[in-house]
Amino acid sequence: VQLQASGGGTVQAGGSLSLSCAASGRTFSNYLMGWFRQNPGNEREFVARIYYTSGRENYADSVKGRFTISRDKAKNTVYLQMNNLKPEDTAVYYCATRSPEADEYNSWGQGTLVTVSS
Repeated sequence: VQLQASGGGTVQAGGSLSLSCAASGRTFSNYLMGWFRQNPGNEREFVARIYYTSGRENYADSVKGRFTISRDKAKNTVYLQMNNLKPEDTAVYYCATRSPEADEYNSWGQGTLVTVSS
């Protein structure tokens, strides 16, 4: 599985960004696709996830109501729409997949930097 994340950048607080994660290497039926983020010195934290087949979504409390995860099966791409961004959303964002038989996310993209200025 290969994951290519893109869409990061710099935005002012209150602004919006959309991240994309293009997945390749296999079909993703019953996979779990997730977004995580990490700041230097901090642990990687969960942001959002979506079940690739059903489309069921889950969010971290810190982003609920502001971020939306979605997927385009035809393009094998997962998106993270981020609205009303806050300075504390600044981080490197990673996409990841968990195969149906795995207990953990087992494929990771390279990360894309999101910077939110106040």
